[in-house]
Amino acid sequence: MSGDGHAGARVGVRPALDSRGTPSTVPVIRVVVVNWNRCDLLRACLASLARQDHRSFEVVVVDNGSSDGSVAMIRALAGTYPVSLALIANTSNRGFCAANNQGFAGARNELIALLNNDAEASPGWLTGLEAALRRRPDVGMVASKILVWEDPTRIDKCGHLIYPDGQNRGRGSGQLDTGQFDRIEEALWPDGCAALYRRAMLDDIGGFDEDFFAYADDAELGLRGRMAGWTCVYTPHAVVRHHRGSTLGLGSARRLTLIERNRILLVAKLFPWSLLWLNGPYTAARVAGGVWATVHGRGEMQHYPGAAGGLRAAGALLFGSLSALPMLPRMLRKRRELESLRRLTPAAMRKLLLAHRIGLRELSEGVIGRPAGPAKLVTR
Repeated sequence: MSGDGHAGARVGVRPALDSRGTPSTVPVIRVVVVNWNRCDLLRACLASLARQDHRSFEVVVVDNGSSDGSVAMIRALAGTYPVSLALIANTSNRGFCAANNQGFAGARNELIALLNNDAEASPGWLTGLEAALRRRPDVGMVASKILVWEDPTRIDKCGHLIYPDGQNRGRGSGQLDTGQFDRIEEALWPDGCAALYRRAMLDDIGGFDEDFFAYADDAELGLRGRMAGWTCVYTPHAVVRHHRGSTLGLGSARRLTLIERNRILLVAKLFPWSLLWLNGPYTAARVAGGVWATVHGRGEMQHYPGAAGGLRAAGALLFGSLSALPMLPRMLRKRRELESLRRLTPAAMRKLLLAHRIGLRELSEGVIGRPAGPAKLVTR
């Protein structure tokens, strides 16, 4: 691959096989891994992909200008890697969205998988994802069972839930894994840490919105797909272990700023007007819930301890809101342009969002109870 600001090298060691076991020039799945200065984590991620039992996939690593030896490591690994390994080396950090779009570009593969550089996939990850997608032709996305790397008895996320003001949280985040998510069922969208997309869906709706840069990008892509009539399923047979918050850190002010900014952009671009007009009251309720959780030593603000930490977090949230304002006219233009893709009416979109709603207490405190929204069992 080649393009502005990057160069690529592809080395294939064994021929790909299609689903019938016959030689194919194009692997069924392309796995895109975005990296930025996480050489050791990336090495473990690529090692987990090398152990996959799937027989027809390739790997594309998009490096965002790393300075820690990541690029040299990938190039050295390519010669002995068990499947085709390509490198796109950017000269600067172009963000999660743009880097993934580079990985999508020119793909002739039927399916596109994403795996974070700080995640390690079980050997059956790709096989499990593809099997879930093959159940129905309208399935455009598949969510993985993502566990906490440091404690794999706990769930990081099994798909996503959303609050009516646009804030989202991983389904089951922080819960002990006791089998409560051990069935294939509908999910709202897959987490970008470990997901599978049908290329036909990406051809239909486009890739990531690069205005988001990072965070809530998977929500925007997933909800855009749902609006266009594609559905999403979650499978427990595709397991990944994830180092949480390793890119910017859970206590990063920049992370909070991007999350808050992109929440507003997501709502402006994709939410039905009936929910958009209520965004203020819902946000006020969420903030109040967050304050209550903080007073009781729970929730997100635990990552910002003390008065100084609280002020830093409040400033980051305020800056995130303010930085969204000049971007709103562009989001509203995109909103109008997306009407040509719409297959779900605004009323149906509202119903979908509320069916996968996260409870205020669960959102505020982080690890409370079962998911609020009922999941639909997929039997076909």
